[in-house]
Amino acid sequence: MTHLTAIVLTYNEARHISACLETLNFADARLVFDSFSTDNTVDLAQQVGAEVIQHEFENYAAQRNAALDAVADQTDYVLFVDADERVTPELRDEVLHVIENEDCAGWRIPRHNYLFGKLTLGAGWYPDYQTRLLKVGQAHYDPERTVHEVVLLDGTEGTLDNPFIHYNYDHVAQFQAKQRKYLRYEAQILYEQGTKPKVYTPFTQPLRHFYWRFITLRGYRDGFHGLRLSVLMAWYELRKTLLLSQMWRNKNGIPEGIPH
Repeated sequence: MTHLTAIVLTYNEARHISACLETLNFADARLVFDSFSTDNTVDLAQQVGAEVIQHEFENYAAQRNAALDAVADQTDYVLFVDADERVTPELRDEVLHVIENEDCAGWRIPRHNYLFGKLTLGAGWYPDYQTRLLKVGQAHYDPERTVHEVVLLDGTEGTLDNPFIHYNYDHVAQFQAKQRKYLRYEAQILYEQGTKPKVYTPFTQPLRHFYWRFITLRGYRDGFHGLRLSVLMAWYELRKTLLLSQMWRNKNGIPEGIPH
């Protein structure tokens, strides 16, 4: 019988963890891989019968690889689910079907993203595929991609039809806080790859990104909501480009004084 383990990475996810785990009861095992939460995430997870392992957080790719290693001898497949995601009955049935009937190293799963309480289908937020259903021993995360992780598969990749439900950001301040968190990681990756902005890049890159989000990816379909998201993402591109330019001027990576 094929064995499936659902894994949820957590840090201070008390608000979401119980509801998330309730949608994972179909898995043979549920593991909460926690980065030493300071709230009651661990207690809530244990109350609903999930196993908890605590592991110091280094980066996102390393954390997922550590979770895979922790269950490598115990399961055939792993389904990674974020605490703010939910597995619908339709997705549950599809997951159980493919692990029994298809021979893939991994499957990508679409997401329905709810931003500021609104289902968002434009501006690049759908289908937002995530490779999360993995065959143990044939998948790991690229250690060079420490944020927006990339899965490396030893085999073929399938695609599921039914999406995760993702309660992404409740308000703009939360969205911008996450952007600040990603900013350093992404700028450092670009710096290490040798990407050097031109003098005009801080002006052109945000404009190109806004056009891509709002027009090419049809953010306009979501009205003012899509416009606001496209502007926020263009602003992020501006900040990232300015930080990258400063890194090249310093010639030593992330400059001091840049907030985490």
